[in-house]
Amino acid sequence: MEQIPTRKQALDLLREYNQSESLIKHALAVEGVMRFCARKRGDDEEKWGVVGLIHDLDYERFPEQHCSKTEEILREHDWPDEYIRAVVSHGWGICSDVEPQSEMEKVLYAIDELTGLVTTTALVRPSKSVMDLKPKSVKKKWKDKRFAAGVDRSIIEKGAEMLGLQVADLIVDTIAGMQDVAEEIGLKGDVVE
Repeated sequence: MEQIPTRKQALDLLREYNQSESLIKHALAVEGVMRFCARKRGDDEEKWGVVGLIHDLDYERFPEQHCSKTEEILREHDWPDEYIRAVVSHGWGICSDVEPQSEMEKVLYAIDELTGLVTTTALVRPSKSVMDLKPKSVKKKWKDKRFAAGVDRSIIEKGAEMLGLQVADLIVDTIAGMQDVAEEIGLKGDVVE
């Protein structure tokens, strides 16, 4: 019987499969942005957050089976199809052929890589914080292809297009969502509030 997974269940499962603090922080960052975007759209913040939190469940242990192993694990735990599909769709065109369809899936697809660029941009600042990070700083780093070279900007662009947004708007929302969880993801930095 399918049950609605709680945040605690998602976090416990994430920690069971991932030891890397950077992967946990990435999951928390994506969760924060997903929750922010759900709130902004008047959608189910809890569902979006849990999907964001669990999206890279298999990445540390099964990088070669990314997304497909997560699907397997979540099915074993009786997760709802909607959650599983959303998680698998974030790997569309890379390690999954499930195209993002719902608003939640499109947002996850678009912001997953972007959280990496925002994190890296925040870490090179004197404050080492996302709290005083301006969208224009991220846009400037976006143009430098050597900066955070592992961030696939074409995925972010494709995601923004699917959502009918400019990348700049996506950057604003991603920063705002990450500011909500700055302490948890280690990006509160030296900013005095």
